Amino acid sequence: MQQDPSQTQPAAQPGSVPPPPGAGGGNSAEALSQMGFDHLIHHFDFLGWIVFVVLCVMSVASWFFIVANFLRNTMIRARMDRVIHTFWDTPSAQDAVRFMEDQPKGEPFSKIALDSASAAAHHQRHEGSRLVEALNRSEFIDRALRQAVARESMRLEGGLTLLATVGSSAPFVGLLGTVWGIYHALISIAATGNASMEAVAGPVGEALIMTAFGLFVAIPAVLAYNFYVRQNRLTYAKFDEFAHDLHDFFATGSRVEAGAAPVAARK
Repeated sequence: MQQDPSQTQPAAQPGSVPPPPGAGGGNSAEALSQMGFDHLIHHFDFLGWIVFVVLCVMSVASWFFIVANFLRNTMIRARMDRVIHTFWDTPSAQDAVRFMEDQPKGEPFSKIALDSASAAAHHQRHEGSRLVEALNRSEFIDRALRQAVARESMRLEGGLTLLATVGSSAPFVGLLGTVWGIYHALISIAATGNASMEAVAGPVGEALIMTAFGLFVAIPAVLAYNFYVRQNRLTYAKFDEFAHDLHDFFATGSRVEAGAAPVAARK
């Protein structure tokens, strides 16, 4: 009787071991288990820890200044109009100065007004002295206002340099960690002699996490930097407008308003 060739099975060769069921799936699962953040941390070397710690410090510092600048700008913009209008609407100059003195330490418009009032009073007390001969009243008040505006503008820029630095350098710090991780992965693959997809995907995919971490740190810093630069430009314009009005008021005795009669000096 002839036997169907399709029903014949080759005999197992001596010494051969059949592959266990699901062996390919086991290799894939093992490769996927080596692509997690937890596995990455437990296999850091010295440079890997340096990159990771630097990115963590950058993230904490940038978020600190993001929150601090948000609170500061919110406070300034909430008080800005009320402080300016109250100063001009107060009939007595002494009452207006006392109102400015009662403002919080971080309120910039009151500090600009107090500096200009102090400069005007100082110049008036020293009439007939060499100070008055060297600088007239307008020049003396103008110098005090310039210094006050520059000082308050510098305070508004606190933390922006750090945000710009983090936004520009964090991706490259993360990329350094990725390059270093891929380098070690290739050395490990070469040592084992296994260049299969399962052996390559795990270490390389794990190393790419550092680049993602660097982008995660940089993106909020860049967005916050651009936002606060725009907010500060608007505040600087208010500084200049208020400073010009203060100069006119303390130098000439009246505030010059566009389309309105000058406001007379207050006693």
